Amino acid sequence: MKNDVQDLFPTRLERKLGMFERIDPVVFTDEAERSDGPLSEAQVREYEEKGFLSFEGFFDREEMEAFIQELREYEQDEDLKLSEGTILEQGREEIRSIFGIHEISERFSRLTRDPRLLAMVEQLLGKGVYIHQSRINYKPGFKGKGFDWHSDFETWHSEDGMPRMRSLSCSIILTDNGEFNGPLMLIPGSHRYFVPCVGRTPTDNYKESLKSQDVGVPDNASLRELMLKGDIEAPKGPAGTLVMFECNTMHGSNINMSCWPRSNLFFVYNSVENGLMNPFCGNRPRPEFLANRTDWNPLEPVG
Repeated sequence: MKNDVQDLFPTRLERKLGMFERIDPVVFTDEAERSDGPLSEAQVREYEEKGFLSFEGFFDREEMEAFIQELREYEQDEDLKLSEGTILEQGREEIRSIFGIHEISERFSRLTRDPRLLAMVEQLLGKGVYIHQSRINYKPGFKGKGFDWHSDFETWHSEDGMPRMRSLSCSIILTDNGEFNGPLMLIPGSHRYFVPCVGRTPTDNYKESLKSQDVGVPDNASLRELMLKGDIEAPKGPAGTLVMFECNTMHGSNINMSCWPRSNLFFVYNSVENGLMNPFCGNRPRPEFLANRTDWNPLEPVG
């Protein structure tokens, strides 16, 4: 299964290919559209340069309380743990991730269309976006495992057939993220380089990679170069804090060694002009809960 278009971002190769500068814009709107939105000129420029923005307390804690309560209910839902879209920690009963959360919950579905989010997303990606993927990542106290350094785009391109770098993630903190409970870490400026990874993608790789990623992990030499150029930042904050990051920004997180649980919500917005093709790794497409292939209708804001 191959695409009829040139693969502009070759990865999952037998031999190492050096990283190279991105060929896509970071912001896809023209000058007038860039200034016509809730993000200031300085914020748009910061996103363009660093590959992410953070907004401490973007949503009020009171706004988030209903979402947090729903989160607690999911943790006790034994039927949900049996769903294919629910990923458990290796050898444990604790939830690691719940995918397709906007299709499980009407409350979370409405949040994807919050006008405050959509206006910023479209200011960066252009008009017309849809949800490519949604998920909640859990990290229970003392037990929550980390997520290795990776570029989401590398996986979405290789395993889902996302052709270009025209998507972004909105990560909403559901439980306070502090220094010791494994906050999201990002490498500023890393989105400006594509790092090809070594190793062919096994069939149904997602069944293992969602628990522990071995394929699609960048090499240490490339990571070191990116870190020396940009350092590492870990935006932290209370429930309701928002982090928006570009699809190719390198990110990861440590294990949670504290007693405080950490849960973050992720909405992945993709441009309707960047719809999925066949996976570039040559495998069959991943399940719908990981990569939306059926509904690319532009999202409309709801109050």
